[in-house]
Amino acid sequence: MTLEPTLWTSMEAARATGGTATSQWLATGVSINTRTLQSGDLFFSLSGPTFDGHDFAPYALDQGGAAVVVSRALGGDDNHPSQLIVDDTLIALEDLGRAARARMNGQVIAVTGSVGKTSTKEMLRLVLSDQGNVSASYGNLNNHWGLPLSLSRMPAETDFGLFELGMNSPGEIRPLSEMTRPNVAIITTVEPVHAAFFSSVEEIADAKAEIFEGVVDGGYALINCDNPHYDRLRDSALRSGNVEVLGFGHGNDAWAHIIDAALHSEFSDVTATIDGTHYQYRIGAPGKHLVMNSVAVLAAVALVGGDVSASAVCLASYQPLTGRGDRCVVEAPFGEFVLVNESYNASPVSMRAALDVAGRMHPSNGGRRIVVIGDMLELGDSARNEHMALVEPLQSNGVDLVFTSGQYTQELWAQLPKTMRGGHSESPDKLSMVVSSAVGPGDIVMVKGSLGSKVGVIVDALLALDPSFSTAREK
Repeated sequence: MTLEPTLWTSMEAARATGGTATSQWLATGVSINTRTLQSGDLFFSLSGPTFDGHDFAPYALDQGGAAVVVSRALGGDDNHPSQLIVDDTLIALEDLGRAARARMNGQVIAVTGSVGKTSTKEMLRLVLSDQGNVSASYGNLNNHWGLPLSLSRMPAETDFGLFELGMNSPGEIRPLSEMTRPNVAIITTVEPVHAAFFSSVEEIADAKAEIFEGVVDGGYALINCDNPHYDRLRDSALRSGNVEVLGFGHGNDAWAHIIDAALHSEFSDVTATIDGTHYQYRIGAPGKHLVMNSVAVLAAVALVGGDVSASAVCLASYQPLTGRGDRCVVEAPFGEFVLVNESYNASPVSMRAALDVAGRMHPSNGGRRIVVIGDMLELGDSARNEHMALVEPLQSNGVDLVFTSGQYTQELWAQLPKTMRGGHSESPDKLSMVVSSAVGPGDIVMVKGSLGSKVGVIVDALLALDPSFSTAREK
């Protein structure tokens, strides 16, 4: 059996957090959730509005946890000696994350933006994994507890640390960036996402620009120069300290310049220059938004001393994460159809990008383009108008049938031509039965909505039409 390398010793963790270890132990990982805890993990007993992690600490030890981090000692120390007692478990997690950043000598890239954070980070993970030891945040662990958790999991020998920084209100990114201390900070784009928490898009830009306040001295700010807020972001970066600002996009003066992009239904071919050097490459997934992300990725690789040519080649094997544009062929009893799963998130800009991808896909054997839309959330007063504005891209991208779920999509559905109306229900569970009954052979079915709209249940219902998927889930 292969032993996992030690991530933290009891002495190191105690020194980093200012806590007291009740015994000596070795931790091979860090966890905050007993449902995903692995043997050898150091478990942090975090508390939230509806739970107290201390209630799960004994179970974490029983499941093979190396030790538990607690702010009050567990009863029966003889049975549970492996404790790290601290004043505040969340602050301790942050301190451990800072210690992980301080002990590594590699390069750190941090990514934020209204959309594209996770795909950009995952592209970076893909292309740098063959060029050194990579430690990257899992999924979108990018908030006030997810980011320090990701940092605390970074081994000392890491060459490239890749982290996603998220927010939905002002002041949230600054402490995350100061904890991460990136060598390169990327802002993918600024759009009216999380608009319910801001009075203007300019305020969103300012909140995203907080990422520059943690950049190390002599580091780099990579900014989308096609975005109308580029100048505002650039000025914020320059005010933050000794940071060099570089742009990526279609402009001729962009340091990372997209010369041309051929968009296809399953991939894109890109021609670009990075600091004057010419590259031609393929991205293994479709979408003009991924083209923009890819050139930011290659620019970041260049800035951290990576092999840009090798990275460009790697992008041909890029595939999106589940719920973020991944697709599969569903072999239903009545015939095959293609399912595109976009159920993880949705905003006006990402919705249009997804519909553009759908428009480039070609149904087979007389099939149809079917789109299932759940509510786009956190749009504030603009929610009604943003949902109504989807009528045009639905029509211009040749969508044949539209199903809608939720509160805000009802008016959208009512404004569509009758021939395009597939059905509407505020309940995604009820709509899943309608969609499952309507899909046919050769169809392309895209499901898109914010995570809170819960349209993922419609994806599950469509997958259940294929016996092989049902069997795989049971196993």
